[in-house]
Amino acid sequence: MKSLLLTLGLSLMAALRAQTLPVWDEETQDASGTWYMKAAAADEEIPWKKLESVSVTPMTIKTLAGGHLEVSFTLLSSRMGGQCREISTVLEKTDEPGKYTAHGGKRVVHILKSQVDGHYILSIEGEMHRQQIRMAKLVGESPCLVAPALAPPTFSLCLRPRASDVMNVTG
Repeated sequence: MKSLLLTLGLSLMAALRAQTLPVWDEETQDASGTWYMKAAAADEEIPWKKLESVSVTPMTIKTLAGGHLEVSFTLLSSRMGGQCREISTVLEKTDEPGKYTAHGGKRVVHILKSQVDGHYILSIEGEMHRQQIRMAKLVGESPCLVAPALAPPTFSLCLRPRASDVMNVTG
């Protein structure tokens, strides 16, 4: 089964290399506001599952000076006795449209525009909890799940070149 998924993933990756993914245009769109995570997938086991932490609130994004973004959300951690922990990080704008770095360049975040209005894909690559990981998060302006946002060619096709194990999709 894994070899079938690998073959399918590699063929989709080859097909998508020739295709340009739409990026978020920070010049004409404002990311500030409240965003709800609809789905997440990773090429490794998702670290917060291992740490038994779950995001229980939507993300709040603020646009800062210079085009940087501040992202904050809350985690509920069973390792901390069920306490909530506020997480906040700054995504530093790069010269490439839709590309940001975080944690001193240890993580790269691409913001891709979904074909479904009000939805974006955050593609994150870098070190997380001492392991290299690539993950994608589908976020939307509404807490309601919109099925077309999960269907090809939106979330799943943008994800596959970056994630080898489609079994790690959660929603």
